Amino acid sequence: MNRLYYLLFITIFLNLHNPILGGDLPKPGQKIDENAILSLLEGLRSENLGLKTSCAYMLGELKVSEAIIPLMKVLRDDENEQARISSALALYKIGTPLSINAVKQAIKFDESERVSKLAANFYNNYLRNKFSNEDKITDTTYVTVK
Repeated sequence: MNRLYYLLFITIFLNLHNPILGGDLPKPGQKIDENAILSLLEGLRSENLGLKTSCAYMLGELKVSEAIIPLMKVLRDDENEQARISSALALYKIGTPLSINAVKQAIKFDESERVSKLAANFYNNYLRNKFSNEDKITDTTYVTVK
């Protein structure tokens, strides 16, 4: 019953107080409501897979740097592949050195081949974007899966 109460509270709160779920992402430089971030972080700890992956997605879209450590925990510890993939994608979208390093580590250490391959895709896309202004990218720059 407690979980249902939290899920209901978070859903109502986000729908009433935050335009994010209405389809409008904040514009660059616009302040994101602190309560919305706290609700998304709470949803990341949920046992509900849909809520967890949706919250991870939104934290990545909003580039919430406070979410890096909780997303890393999901990427490292969650039993569900989809939750780990959503966390890796969110960490990639946040794009800080710490978050990108977590994605890179998932390539080597995640036991799931699917998670490792997708983390490698995210990391390689990060490298491609980072070095897109340079003339040459050496083949050794890209990471391969185990």
